[in-house]
Amino acid sequence: MATTAPVHPVDEVPPVRQLAAFGLQHVLAMYAGAVAVPLIVGGAMRLSPADLAYLITADLLVCGIATLIQCVGFWRFGVRLPIMQGCTFAAVSPMVLIGTTGGGLPAIYGSVIVAGLAIVLLAPVFGRLLRFFPPLVTGTVILVIGLSLLPVAGNWAAGGVGSNDFGEPKNLALAAFVLAVVLGVQRFAPSFLSRIAVLIGIVVGLAVAVPFGFTDFGGVGDADWVGISAPFHFGAPTFEASAIVSMLVVALVTMTETTGDLIAVGEMTGRGVEPRSLSDGLRADGLSTVLGGVFNTFPYTAYAQNVGLVGMTRVRSRWVVATAGGILVLLGLLPKLGAVVAAVPAPVLGGAGLVMFGTVAASGLRTLAQVDFKGNSNLTVVAVSVAMGVLPVGVPTIYAKFPDWFQTVMNSGISAGCVTAIVLNLLFNHLPAKGDATPKAVAPRKSPAEPLPDLQS
Repeated sequence: MATTAPVHPVDEVPPVRQLAAFGLQHVLAMYAGAVAVPLIVGGAMRLSPADLAYLITADLLVCGIATLIQCVGFWRFGVRLPIMQGCTFAAVSPMVLIGTTGGGLPAIYGSVIVAGLAIVLLAPVFGRLLRFFPPLVTGTVILVIGLSLLPVAGNWAAGGVGSNDFGEPKNLALAAFVLAVVLGVQRFAPSFLSRIAVLIGIVVGLAVAVPFGFTDFGGVGDADWVGISAPFHFGAPTFEASAIVSMLVVALVTMTETTGDLIAVGEMTGRGVEPRSLSDGLRADGLSTVLGGVFNTFPYTAYAQNVGLVGMTRVRSRWVVATAGGILVLLGLLPKLGAVVAAVPAPVLGGAGLVMFGTVAASGLRTLAQVDFKGNSNLTVVAVSVAMGVLPVGVPTIYAKFPDWFQTVMNSGISAGCVTAIVLNLLFNHLPAKGDATPKAVAPRKSPAEPLPDLQS
């Protein structure tokens, strides 16, 4: 009698009820991070509530599509592992800079489309370049990302840049309350709830903010129940060289993030990532980023907190995460939901943002803990790279006299820190030392099963 081959846990399809429950858990784990990127970019550009809601629903829709591409896959697109996709924080500072210095959303989307195409083209060869992105570089870049985003959380906590009551004690009190809720849930709630502590903090903060008049839900009533993000809703994309250069740097960072996450999930699920499947996963990232530029949203990458969720729950089915992608698609077709999220007052986001962005910086330190700092110049690499990354954050006008293309790259702390870390790592760890014919070896990541730090928790 013929016997059927056993199904790999990655390809198993759980019962419908389990699919829905586990899928919703993945959505909850990444939701706060997913909506944070459009909120930051749209808020910095002072978009109207209607446009902000549109950005959020477009983001959720493409998040879902990107996740389905990665998990289900077609042809040479998609790693076919339980990988959740979402907007990357690495692109926030460059996009804010591009959007607020005259280019607007069309310039952002033009650079995003080019970056996505570059990722698709670079996917087959990126594995050979990975040795230039050891934990020394990735940890430094992640640390700079967190440090450069913390002022955003501070402005939110004070009431939002340009608000009439900026810095009022009531705003800071609300932000502190949300921060306390997040910490309380993280410390005392059951493990499932602690993993969505940021989302709970936002919901509780919103419930407290409404009776005290912190927010207005008038836009929710005006929003449609159902809507689809139309291509190029904010106008045809424009392609500016300086913006493209800045976004290409971001593309290298996101490819590094995704590579680490794919390797980690492969180890966790028992289906190791080979060069071909790695290329397929990166190619899916590129396609999703192109779709983001077309459908009014931003660059996409694997979400590390969902990688951690796979390890914690030991649910290895890619169809669970594909179900989560389907849920995101449904949420992206409901503009009223986007309007509700857009109505969350800035101090509530500030309290949650202090945790999220502080965690980003701490995650960078966690990655740097894997680096050997004895008898080498690695400390110098980190010190100078962090200094160059924080410099434009602390002194925003430092490059005001430089050409526009230079400002676009170097005024972003993330871009400046990343470029500096790559160059210094090449200088100190890959070029032969004086009197030595061979380059220095760089210590690899301690464990291939350890995911890159969580950038969206």
